[in-house]
Amino acid sequence: MQQIRVCTHAGPGSEPVIRTVPWPKVGKKAALIKVGACGVCGTDLHILKGHWPKPLPWPFTLGHELGGIIVECGAEFTEDFMSKPLTVGSKVMIPPLMPCGHCYYCIHYPQTANKCLTPVYYGRYLGFDKAPHMWGGWAEYVYVDLDMLPGTKIYKLPDDMSLRLGALSEPLTSCIRAFNRASRAGGFSWGDTVVIQGSGPIGILAVAAAKEMGAGRVISVGAPEQPRLKLAREFGAEATVNIEELKSPQERIARVREIVGGFGADLVMDCSGHPTAGPEGIEMLRDGGTYVEMGQFTDAGSIDTSWHRICTKDLNVLGSWGFTGNDLPLGVDMLYRTANKYPWAKMQTIYPFTEEGVAQAVKDAMAMKTVKSTIVPWPELVD
Repeated sequence: MQQIRVCTHAGPGSEPVIRTVPWPKVGKKAALIKVGACGVCGTDLHILKGHWPKPLPWPFTLGHELGGIIVECGAEFTEDFMSKPLTVGSKVMIPPLMPCGHCYYCIHYPQTANKCLTPVYYGRYLGFDKAPHMWGGWAEYVYVDLDMLPGTKIYKLPDDMSLRLGALSEPLTSCIRAFNRASRAGGFSWGDTVVIQGSGPIGILAVAAAKEMGAGRVISVGAPEQPRLKLAREFGAEATVNIEELKSPQERIARVREIVGGFGADLVMDCSGHPTAGPEGIEMLRDGGTYVEMGQFTDAGSIDTSWHRICTKDLNVLGSWGFTGNDLPLGVDMLYRTANKYPWAKMQTIYPFTEEGVAQAVKDAMAMKTVKSTIVPWPELVD
């Protein structure tokens, strides 16, 4: 039988190693998914830097932003978790965080099932040693099995959606959920002025999400100018603030307030992953505004700040962690509907599925030379 190649890392700072594993025997409630494209997430980078706060099953396969196609499935693997029919040839994505459906949070608080007590995580908590060894998107194939991992969720993509575009559905959905968190708290309305801190992939996607969800004005704060801030403007940011040129928080706060006018922005969202963004961002807000933290997926450390500012400015402060399965249609539908409206492909720099290619994808992402490094095992599938 054909051998399958998967990439593993042995620990923080390690180089990628591509291993071969045998073609699996696909169970009755299982499927084998051929990976068309898989993004390099900021979380992957933090894990490789050693920032992840929980134990990880090294060695394992990273990668959770994937679009793929079903090449083999069992007799009882017939639909996705929202009852859409699945067959060989169906295009799908796999959300990395898959709530179990039966714990305290899943049952009592389905809107925060993202805080499931026993979730399944592809590309993170499933070690390479667990057969059949294909548990992450930096691989030629991913294996899913509803008997082995009942919390697994598969989501069907439109038949004519490119897998390259489908690979953006996971990070985009996280952005949409963050704005919906603000909206439900009364902190985001049509026409609001929004400041996005961070011009990486999440920051760029957040610009598009803000525009599609009704923001009146969007300002991007980040770096470098090429390729990131330039792309933020192409995605709809009316102005950008370059942190490499304005090096102090005071300069950046003053510049944002100059751009937005009045008393400050209605909403500021941190997509940077840097803890210093918080105290800086709340000073970009008008009194009574809303701050949303969605960039601190790993523990990048703490900083000194004054909670008095949150009180005296009468702010809403919200955290947003990933998304639940029911949020996924929002991200997929937005990508599908706006496929020709935003320059999605310009976000993605394509890398081959080789040890050198994976290493370079990670290196370039860490150096901010790309917006979204994207690993493509099968070039013929990507579009």
